[in-house]
Amino acid sequence: MSSLRNAINRRAHKERAQPHSRKKFGLLEKHKDYVIRARAFHKKEETLRKLKEKATSRNPDEFYFKMIKTRTINGVHKPGIEPNKYSQEELMLMKTQDMGYVLQKVQSEKRKVEKLSAELHCLDDQPSNKHIYYAEDREEAKEIRSRSSQGGKLPALEDIPDHIKRRTAAAYKRLEDRKKRVNDLEKLYMDMTLQKELQKKGRKRKLHDDEIVNPTSRPVYKWRMERKR
Repeated sequence: MSSLRNAINRRAHKERAQPHSRKKFGLLEKHKDYVIRARAFHKKEETLRKLKEKATSRNPDEFYFKMIKTRTINGVHKPGIEPNKYSQEELMLMKTQDMGYVLQKVQSEKRKVEKLSAELHCLDDQPSNKHIYYAEDREEAKEIRSRSSQGGKLPALEDIPDHIKRRTAAAYKRLEDRKKRVNDLEKLYMDMTLQKELQKKGRKRKLHDDEIVNPTSRPVYKWRMERKR
């Protein structure tokens, strides 16, 4: 009987749409939308209930050491300044890892710049005149050969389509952005290298402008010579 019941065409029941007078309120909420909204509401309600229960059962005489290490500013607890929990060796190791990551990004960006420059075929250079021109007869061929030997103007090529020009301009802009990113990463890598060297042991001082042989905008430090045992 079930097979016969399925063989009969049945009416497809569609979900009710938003009435025309309520079109300004958007789509009509379906049952599945209501289920999602109800579950989210009950989840928030349960979270608030647990927090209220913890607040009512809290012991007012309890104590923990963080109470004396924090301050209350405008009713908000502000934690105190914690000392550095990492040793000097651990800080140097983390600095080295960060420098390795930045150096890797510099090399990756340089490879992308080289690849993009190769794809553009160095269009800024002078174009080569290695073109093949076809003549109808010997007289026209002699005329083209004479103009090329005398440095005359050869027949012009067809104009470049607009979409190719736009793509070329976008590629050049992308190339400039890549180069700028490489310069920024290299500056960041040099700054991180300097900060790592400054963390090392040894007496050092910053050189004045008149002591620098090659003037530069970056600070220059000099380490004092130490006798090795």
